[in-house]
Amino acid sequence: MSDKAFLAIDMGASSGRHVVGLFDGRRVKLEEVYRFQNGPVEVGNRLYWDVLGQWTHIRNGLYAAGSRVNTTVASVGVDTWGVDFGLLDRNDELLGNPYHYRDHRTDGMMEKAFQIVPREEIFRQTGLQFMQLNTLYQLLAMKFAGSPLLEIADRLLMMPDLFHWMLTGEKCNEFTDATTTQFFNPVERRWATELLERFGLPTHILGPIVQPGTVLGPLRPSVAAETGLTQTQVVLPGTHDTASAVMAVPAREPCEDWPNWCYISLGTWALMGVEVKQPVITEKSLALNFTNEGGVGGTIRLLKNITGLWLVQECRRIWNQGGRSWDWEDLNRLTAESPGLVSFINPDHPMFLAPTDMPEAIREFTRRTGQSVPSTEGAVLRCALDSIAMKFRHVLGMCEELIGRRIEVIHIVGGGTKNRLLCQAAADACGRPVLAGPVEATALGNIMMQAVAAGEVGSISEAREIIRQSFPLDEYSPQNTAAWDEAFPRFLQILEADV
Repeated sequence: MSDKAFLAIDMGASSGRHVVGLFDGRRVKLEEVYRFQNGPVEVGNRLYWDVLGQWTHIRNGLYAAGSRVNTTVASVGVDTWGVDFGLLDRNDELLGNPYHYRDHRTDGMMEKAFQIVPREEIFRQTGLQFMQLNTLYQLLAMKFAGSPLLEIADRLLMMPDLFHWMLTGEKCNEFTDATTTQFFNPVERRWATELLERFGLPTHILGPIVQPGTVLGPLRPSVAAETGLTQTQVVLPGTHDTASAVMAVPAREPCEDWPNWCYISLGTWALMGVEVKQPVITEKSLALNFTNEGGVGGTIRLLKNITGLWLVQECRRIWNQGGRSWDWEDLNRLTAESPGLVSFINPDHPMFLAPTDMPEAIREFTRRTGQSVPSTEGAVLRCALDSIAMKFRHVLGMCEELIGRRIEVIHIVGGGTKNRLLCQAAADACGRPVLAGPVEATALGNIMMQAVAAGEVGSISEAREIIRQSFPLDEYSPQNTAAWDEAFPRFLQILEADV
């Protein structure tokens, strides 16, 4: 049997990549054919995405895939981060550059929203955790600012929907990314139009909801001719990158109502939760600020967003701007040389959303909370990683409380699995074995969803079995758990500190 080639365009908040998956019927091999830097662009004190630059990279990567793969690329699909969007007018003109979710226009917007619709009612209709970057608050920021774009918008497309439209001309809203907006009803599986109407926001801009695995059709003729991919179809993966990453979790137990494993999709963000069949919209999940996001196969990802390696990435950026030239191995060495469990931060405190100087923000937090202030770069990094691991422990307890059973194993997937110190710290802090891998989980989940859509793989559980057979996992056993147990109450006090 000749290999089948499927192409994932996996766009993260800091980088993007085109990854080809070659599937021989038993195992899948990955080949990265193109990579590019991604990130916000600041103009006039606002943060935007350079969507036309991203589109240029997408086309360049398509050409690279067609040039390097010695077989027909059967299909391609795009996954990105959630919450952000573009607007088209009635002539399909893009209305400006999409805003970046870290833009400060949503500061204070949740509080304004709650004055119109109570927090409890928003959660009852959407089941989504409250974060000021959610699409709902971005639209409200536009409304309160009197943005003319809302007046002339004809269609809202989430970022992966926007790129799929650029590829095919087809406009739709894919299920998993639609659920990140905080105006999608996960129980009724439709837009929460009544909620938007209460906010005075337009509902006609919302399109049909389509599921992962949907075949949108061929590439636009101009794109096919430019890239040489004349026989390639466009197939929707789980377009929210976490949905694709969870698709690639190599768990042995199939999804039950209450599974005994949880996942952490670890990158700039850490998304930690469990895969369930129905949303959990209760007073407890509201109190714990958990979210119910769509997964592949109609599942629900009951999870919580945690600030992940953004803390480390920003420290590295600031230090290298100041004249250093540290790579990730340098940072790992500095961290390993510093003692652990000395100081903690709350990784999700607003201070760390978009500071101008992350190392100083970490020091300032410890200073305000009366802790030992990290005096070296290694100490700053150790403080960040220990705090992320402790937050994993905190969220693990919440997951177990919500599903009513003990979680026996933690799967960590994504680029963050390369940070062995954090993987070990997660096992130590949580007192659970950690299985780390695959690294390219998001691209792999994207690819395997395409393989399922093509009929090459029979089901999601079969796809996970293929992933287990194709990629080795690193196992981390808990160590020195007594020290983490002793330090955990101190971390909880930090979470409650008035900073």
